[in-house]
Amino acid sequence: MAEQPDDRHARPPGADDAAIAAAGKVSEAYEWIVRARGRLYDFHQLMGRADALLGEGIDALRDAGQAELAEELTRTWLGRNAIPDRWTFEIVEAFDDTYYEVATTGERRVRDEVCGGRRHVHEAEMKGDRRTAGPTDDR
Repeated sequence: MAEQPDDRHARPPGADDAAIAAAGKVSEAYEWIVRARGRLYDFHQLMGRADALLGEGIDALRDAGQAELAEELTRTWLGRNAIPDRWTFEIVEAFDDTYYEVATTGERRVRDEVCGGRRHVHEAEMKGDRRTAGPTDDR
């Protein structure tokens, strides 16, 4: 007998296969957006760390008697915008305000209206279809 989804993941009454599949696709799209957002935050932190290390390198050049080179790097590279007029924290904030909040609201609305507020209904049904009877401690 196939394993049935628990109550937190059960299909709500009246939801048909097509609606649950569509909600699953929207949920999957949202998961990809969450992953992309994480990469954006990685970028933000990597750039911040690189700028901090550059500052240390510039100080070391200055201490090593390379003041002219240190000043050039300070003037042309240190603290530079990642894109025109923006540091990475501004890019992250713009993404969150412009895209991520809309995506979060949209995914929540689909989940509420199609799946009765339940998460991963499509995946829970897939689990039920694919699991077989037997030991569960390693599955």
